[in-house]
Amino acid sequence: MSATYVLILAVVGFAAGTLGSIVGLGGGILIIPVLAVYMGVPMHQAIGVSLMAVIATSTATSSVNVERGVTDIRLGMTLELATTLGAVAAAVIAGYVHRTTLAILFTCFLLYTGLSLLKRAWQGRYQKAESTIPPYDVRNYPAGMGAAFFAGGMSGLLGIGGGAVKVPVMYLFMGIPLRVATATSNFMIGVTASASAFIYWGRGDVLMALAAPIVVGVFAGSLTGARLAPKLRASYVLGILIIVTLYLASQMIAKIAEGKI
Repeated sequence: MSATYVLILAVVGFAAGTLGSIVGLGGGILIIPVLAVYMGVPMHQAIGVSLMAVIATSTATSSVNVERGVTDIRLGMTLELATTLGAVAAAVIAGYVHRTTLAILFTCFLLYTGLSLLKRAWQGRYQKAESTIPPYDVRNYPAGMGAAFFAGGMSGLLGIGGGAVKVPVMYLFMGIPLRVATATSNFMIGVTASASAFIYWGRGDVLMALAAPIVVGVFAGSLTGARLAPKLRASYVLGILIIVTLYLASQMIAKIAEGKI
């Protein structure tokens, strides 16, 4: 592997880690399509590499957010019980799913994420970055546990952190402030990804030559994103992520239509 190739992987990881840590999505929505569409990596292996990157994102951001007291550790550990079960079950099933089916599922996820983020960015276009966290009470645990199980399944099947499900559910249905929901999601996704990554590793779907430079970039980007998050207006960052997400979805659709994935 050439030095240029390694550098490109590290840069992709840095971008994914920075954006992923700010919005609580883990970065897999960028890493998987880049590997699958532009670098020709099979979907199962792209997912395996992405799971390693999600672990790095969680490790880096959690250290910052827990120190600041932004993460709701009790809530995260409770929801993680359901998430881990979903992740393990889906990771086992993923080994028997055709790569084109995985690509279609992931493309649907990209479209869902892009449109959901577009809605959030539009609603928060006049909001300033929160300097303090308002008081809150956790409610509607059944919905949270059900969503956590589903998010874990998405992580195991598609190699994403599941934050696109967890963050909106915590924010909209459980009464959690957005900053806390994002930080708690980043806290959880590492455990979720670890449960799935172990199974992908056993099948030989984690390519360390690809994972190593991406993880280094993701770790650095996640630390950067975690420190920038309180200072940024979310709509600006979400705008960039929406453009990237929808563009990658269109590329995935094109490659699937051409039969190249």
